[in-house]
Amino acid sequence: MDVIFENIKTRRSVREFTQQEIRKEDLKKIVEAGTWAPTARNQQTFRFTVISSREEIQKLAHILGEELGNSNYNFYCPAALVLVSNEKDAGTNPVADVACAMQNMFLQAHAMGIGSVWINQFKDLCDRPAVRTKLDEYGIPQHQVVWGACALGYAVQKVVEAPERRAVVRFID
Repeated sequence: MDVIFENIKTRRSVREFTQQEIRKEDLKKIVEAGTWAPTARNQQTFRFTVISSREEIQKLAHILGEELGNSNYNFYCPAALVLVSNEKDAGTNPVADVACAMQNMFLQAHAMGIGSVWINQFKDLCDRPAVRTKLDEYGIPQHQVVWGACALGYAVQKVVEAPERRAVVRFID
């Protein structure tokens, strides 16, 4: 089986990470994979904000947890968190662009033996004052939304095999 297809078939979301850190070179490669994602009209308007300090990740998790009413919120305690932001304007295609970038990062991380999971809560909380203040500190422009975040780390346990796919596929010849 070809390597790319095997990587696609075996990648799974990881929701429990070890304390092992991710080398900066590996983080750079994962994020670079995200930058190569296709974008609407090749606008390339997304931004990647990489947080590799566990202390900073927990500060951010605490802020989101307060907004969500969940004091235990923690992004699954990853070694790194990549915030992927893009324009609010619907004139581009910000959500699809970010989704493509996230998938590239997930697949690259998996190929390197690093687990990942999509963190989805930012998109609804970006404009809350406490969250926006933190995003401003990170240099994320006010006109952008964090449409998704990629939590990265080494899996505590072996990732389980996926069930068979149930997608409906129909060819019209």
